[in-house]
Amino acid sequence: MVPPVAVLVIADAAVVLAAFILAVALRFHFDPITDQHLIGEWLPRALAFAAWILLGLLSMGLYRTRQRPTGAELVVRVGLGTTIGAVLNVLFFYAIPALTFGRGVMMIAAGLSMVALVLVRWGLLHFLDLGSMKRRVMVVGAGAQAARLGQLRRKSDRRRFDVVAFVAMSAGEEAQAAGQGLTPVVPMAMAHAIGRVDEIVVALDDRRGIVPTDFLMERKQAGTSISDVIDFLERETERIDLQVLKPSWLLYEKSSQSRFFYRGVSRVFDVAFSLVLLVLALPLLLAAVIGIKLEDGLSAPLVYRQRRVGRDGVVYELFKFRSMRANAEKDTGPKFAATGDARITRTGRIMRRYRIDELPQLINVLRGDMSVVGPRPERPEFVEPLSRRVPFYFYRHCVRPGLTGWAQINFPYGESLQDAEEKLKYDLYYIKNATLVLDFLILVQTLEIVVWGRGTTMSGGRRGIGRVEAPTVEGGAGVCPKGD
Repeated sequence: MVPPVAVLVIADAAVVLAAFILAVALRFHFDPITDQHLIGEWLPRALAFAAWILLGLLSMGLYRTRQRPTGAELVVRVGLGTTIGAVLNVLFFYAIPALTFGRGVMMIAAGLSMVALVLVRWGLLHFLDLGSMKRRVMVVGAGAQAARLGQLRRKSDRRRFDVVAFVAMSAGEEAQAAGQGLTPVVPMAMAHAIGRVDEIVVALDDRRGIVPTDFLMERKQAGTSISDVIDFLERETERIDLQVLKPSWLLYEKSSQSRFFYRGVSRVFDVAFSLVLLVLALPLLLAAVIGIKLEDGLSAPLVYRQRRVGRDGVVYELFKFRSMRANAEKDTGPKFAATGDARITRTGRIMRRYRIDELPQLINVLRGDMSVVGPRPERPEFVEPLSRRVPFYFYRHCVRPGLTGWAQINFPYGESLQDAEEKLKYDLYYIKNATLVLDFLILVQTLEIVVWGRGTTMSGGRRGIGRVEAPTVEGGAGVCPKGD
């Protein structure tokens, strides 16, 4: 079955290409000879136009797997994405004038694209929610691990699959499933009678001697995909579920973060990106300086230095524009920033909303303390209790922390230890799946945070399958995989 994101990309590309062709026809009164004479070959221009518009839509989060925008949000995001794409097109034309096609065609094509994309996207999202478009999934197991699938209540989490049956391996599991509200539940003897199944998820709490190997092999040979519950939940929710994660994941998982080529290319990109962004952001840097001085006086400190935990647990000084009043933690001590925090200045609220306060961290990137993409660095005062409370928390320190990252674009500012637990799920997902392509996607979608002032997946509410009730792990030490 074609993944929903691929369907959205193909549909959007077709819509934008059609809008471009119609715009050319309208602009030149449906005269193909005039079209050819005035703008030249239309295909390369149409493809370039479509590519930049799709990149603009990507920057607004419109290719997230689990998106579920409201009608108004869809209109605004498509409008902003199309506008960003049109601006990128103009810049592209300055770089390659041979592919220009005129402002009139550009404005008509962008307007048509905007309207058509909203209508087609709205219809497609509803179409993708239909049961006939989803994979039919059978879950082998009906205990606590299987319940993790049953707790994916939001349509955005279950957009790509329907559970056709939970297979109970014993009478005890059937009773447990009834208590957890799992349906439909069938005994193992009836699993063979279930019709089409696209994927089987093995979610057994205790696999010793009860894995139905013969049944699974028979289905696999018939073409059914077999997945472990950890991998399935990771793929569908785009985060690592701490309640089903096993220590063996750390031992055997191969991440790009441990590969010399990836680390080398990433470092070169970090340095180049930081230098370019520092130059481009000079007006914002100047505005931040003026705002801080006007509000707090000429003697007020501009930059706030704060100890953070970096790669391999090394503590370094992170630079930020000061967004709180001076000595904000003198009486309270270290604490998470919260919504409506009285310690934050008026200038600070603006800087935080649009992430301007974090621009000085580009110096940290140049120094090698941080990367452009990676988990957000945490303060030592919070790392210690989190390492005791949350299993695998040390693993996020196996890579350089980043200015932006998978957790940052999927979850709002952390305001509590529970939020830190939730963000860890996204950090572990990034560490496991890090590639240059994923880094690029994260970087582009960071524009969404700058525009909207928050991390969001358009899936509604706080992210997560449920509160983590995980065993305590003493200490923050751990073993990171070493590179080649």
